[in-house]
Parts: sequence; structure tokens; C-alpha cells
Amino acid sequence: PKGKGPQGKRITLKVAKNSVRVAFNGRRRLDLSKMGIAIFPKCILELAEVEELDLSRNMLKKIPNIIEKFQNLMWLDLHSNQLDELPAAICTLRNLTYLNLCNNKLKALPEEFTLLRNLRTLNLGLNCFETIPTTLGSLRELIELGLFDNALTIIPKSVKKLPKLEKLNVKRNPLPEFAEEEEPIDTVKRIESLYLVEKKDLCGSCLQTCQGERNELHTLEDVTPGSSNKPNFSSFVTPNSSARDNEEEWRMK
Repeated sequence: PKGKGPQGKRITLKVAKNSVRVAFNGRRRLDLSKMGIAIFPKCILELAEVEELDLSRNMLKKIPNIIEKFQNLMWLDLHSNQLDELPAAICTLRNLTYLNLCNNKLKALPEEFTLLRNLRTLNLGLNCFETIPTTLGSLRELIELGLFDNALTIIPKSVKKLPKLEKLNVKRNPLPEFAEEEEPIDTVKRIESLYLVEKKDLCGSCLQTCQGERNELHTLEDVTPGSSNKPNFSSFVTPNSSARDNEEEWRMK
């Protein structure tokens, strides 16, 4: 019988055909999201030429091997189902550039997953991954990678160093590097001590540098209105020219 039952809603070919849309990029998208589907509808094999397939927000527990018939797929959304494994057949979809597997029950990826070399966006967030294979680093076209809300304790270097990766989301994982907040970086350069030396004690290049900075200070003083009553320590030069205005405070003892 038709309708929603223990096995979820049954999708007919007529319903599927009426669910084909043309996306903004001109691709044909079969949108079967939010339909209460629990079993992959075999009737959609009649529409296997579509470039995009949306089966998100259903109750799917398994993707059958017949997914390999969708060889034109460039975009596949399976997020928010009940998948606990992926078939190796999904890795034959070599044209995929977008794959969303977020919010399922996945613990591992098929060994053949590295064959999806055209992937640019991959979302594995909100799953049950404890490790991510180092071979994921072979997906060198990846631009965005979501690994948030898993049980990861390490991110392979091969993944961190993906050449085109722009966004890597690893939030809410028990990663050691995020266990403690980093101390704030003090961007202000502070002088612990200042030494005044006589000109005769400086090497030639140091003397030239200090004299150049002193000349710059004199130039600034010439264009600054008002006279200064500060004493002149002409026999001393400071390696740090910013201290000149505070010479009274830095007198030699």
C-alpha cells in the first residue's frame, strides 16, 4: 500500500519525475529531501542521468550499490539520515565535486574513497568518526572539509596540508591542541632595559644608524610647535631612538 508506513514513504516514478528541478547552475536536480524515505527507491534509476541528487533529511539506513548507475552526478546530498556505512560503489562517482554526509552514524569510509579526486566540498560532520584515514590527503582538489562534532583525537598532517584547502572545520572534537585555550599573544613590544652609551663606544655601523635616527627626531622637533626645556644629553646616543624624549628618566647612575 502507498503512503507512509513502517518502511517509510514509498516513492513512485511519477513522484520522482515531478521532483526534478533545474538548479541555478543549469544542472538537473532530483530533490527527494524531507520525504520520509527509509529505503532507496529503485524507480529513480530511470532518472540516473541527473547531475544532482538530494536525499537529505530522510530515514535511509543504507545506500545500495545501484548508486553507481548515477555516473553523471556532480552533487550528492545525504545529510541527516541514519547511514552507518557507505558502499564502495559510491566511490565510482568520479564526477562528484560536492558530497554531504553530515549528521549520520558513519564510523569509517570505504578504502576506495580516495578515487573521488574531483571532490571540492566534503562534509563528514556530526558522525561517529574516531579517526580519519591519512589517504584522505590524496583528495587534492578539496577546498572545504567538515569534520566537526566527531570523536577525533588527531587530524592527519596530509589532510591539514591539502594544497587547495581553505576551510577546515574540526570544532567540538577531543583534539589535544584545542584542550586548553592558547594564551593571548601580546602584540606590544616592551623594553625591559635601556642602556646609554657614549659615541666612542659604538661601532661605525651602529653609530651611523643611531645618528640617522637622531636626525629624524630633530626633524620632527623642528616641525613641532612650541619650545622644549628638556636638558640636552648631546654626548650620549640611544640604540632605541624612541627613548630620546624620556632621557631624563633614563639617566645613567
